[in-house]
Amino acid sequence: MRPQSLLKSYIWEHRFGYLGSTLSILISEWIFVQFPNVLGRFTDALSQHRLSGRGIFTYALLLMAVGTLYVFFYGIGQSQNGRAARGFEYLLRTKLFAHWEKMDVDYFRRRSIGDLLSHAMNDVQQVREALSGGLNILTNAVFLLIATLVMTFTTVSWKLTLLSLIPLLSIPFFVVWIGPKVRASSRQVQEALSSMSELAEESFTAIRLVKATANERIEVARFADRVERIAAEQMSLVRKQAAFQSIIPTASSVAFGVALLYGGWLTIRHDIPIGSFVAFTLYLGQLVVPLQQIGQVINSYQRASASMARLDALLQEKPAVADPPHPVRLDRMEGAIDIHLDAFTYPDGRRPVLRDIHLCVRPGQTIGIVGRTGSGKTTLVSLLPRIYDPPPGTIRIDGCDVRDLSLEQLRKAIAFVPQDGFLFSTTLRENIAFGRPDATEEDIVAAARAACLEDDVARFPDGYDTLVGERGVTLSGGQRQRTAIARAWLKDAPILILDDCLSAVDMETEKRILASFRAVRRRRTVLVIAHRLSAVRDADWILVMDEGRIAEQGTHDDLVRKGGIYAEMYRLQAREEEVS
Repeated sequence: MRPQSLLKSYIWEHRFGYLGSTLSILISEWIFVQFPNVLGRFTDALSQHRLSGRGIFTYALLLMAVGTLYVFFYGIGQSQNGRAARGFEYLLRTKLFAHWEKMDVDYFRRRSIGDLLSHAMNDVQQVREALSGGLNILTNAVFLLIATLVMTFTTVSWKLTLLSLIPLLSIPFFVVWIGPKVRASSRQVQEALSSMSELAEESFTAIRLVKATANERIEVARFADRVERIAAEQMSLVRKQAAFQSIIPTASSVAFGVALLYGGWLTIRHDIPIGSFVAFTLYLGQLVVPLQQIGQVINSYQRASASMARLDALLQEKPAVADPPHPVRLDRMEGAIDIHLDAFTYPDGRRPVLRDIHLCVRPGQTIGIVGRTGSGKTTLVSLLPRIYDPPPGTIRIDGCDVRDLSLEQLRKAIAFVPQDGFLFSTTLRENIAFGRPDATEEDIVAAARAACLEDDVARFPDGYDTLVGERGVTLSGGQRQRTAIARAWLKDAPILILDDCLSAVDMETEKRILASFRAVRRRRTVLVIAHRLSAVRDADWILVMDEGRIAEQGTHDDLVRKGGIYAEMYRLQAREEEVS
């Protein structure tokens, strides 16, 4: 659903609340416009010497009652509109996040996180402010304007009212002229804010590199350039808004001049009493306020319109990887994998990164995948859970094309440990149980034991309740990798992919972890990507990737005897171990 449609349906769903708030504001404004009328009657009675002490006390109580009732009813309407706007803000942000969660990996490779966060924060806030404050002010202004005109027409003079309104009629024409310019400037401000958020997110993510290379001044200068652009765009917007706001006091000053001339003349001729003239000057002041407020609301709606357009563009994007129209449902997955891939090219690529990949894996087998950096190892395993979409019919799990399965069923059947071993900024327990939130304490401990993490946890003061910090910053590289392995172990999926996630652990720990996998190999198909050949030595079958192809394949002993790429890698690593 587009943001505009979402807003319409939300307003319709909460229509009774909006009607109640509108009625409360209407009552409050009708009470408020009685203030000049009461004061005018008081002036007439005072000028005619018809007031006693009791009469003065009555007028004073009446004015206090007007003020109290106005605040009471207006407060009800304002709080109701504010509550509804906050609800829409929650709904829109939730919808945005849910939409982003459905997008494919390539989408986030093309879009910066800072820019997306700017949409979720700044653009949604602009819409909420227009819906809450703008709606309050607009309702207040329209009713106050109508109520004031009714009172001036009925209690003072319709001729004086019409003549005084002539200068104020120029305001709508100015609004039509300046409105699109305000909207365009507002959009540029939001884009500049997105650019600043993008740079800040990038710089904070790379803070270790910035510190290591002493580039703090360069980063500050880059950030200052973005802030300077924001300031320039905001000043342009302020100038347009100031020009818009200036026309209202100018027109109101002219209207006051007309009222003073014509109203004073009518008072001298005794066509209207002096009390009515005093009341009219107060009413005219009240007329200026709603016109100013309408100007503010128009500016707010122009900014919100620009933000809604940006949000609409986001929500209209479709993921490149999506569920099939009629997904196949497998009752149980065993973990058999068949790959017959002639070529695979990235969505925005020109040359194939994988070619002539043919492989059959039986359930429970362990497959090692090795090769030089950039040989296509990670790309190959990323096609299994459809991180990138393979060509139709090229990859099958248990005889079913992965493109025919729902993404949920496919990805629940695969436990993937990426190279970086990403952790969330929460507790160790919650990180391990991320794939199984209902896991028991015994399950979590067993997973940590299988990943050789149990001894490390015992040394932490808070044990499994230890906060790991953002991206697991409080843990060592090996501890992060083993936590990610424990998370995958606990998921207990029929297919387990280890993407070079043992690089930060020592060889003894590596052997223990692999031994725990071998103990359950009958229940899991395991794909192990590694640079250290010790991690794949005991695999049932080993693939040697080179320039996107399977250059060699076989068991460890067979590949060593062949004397090819694998044998050369084995000799080099053996020498390194001897030296160390």
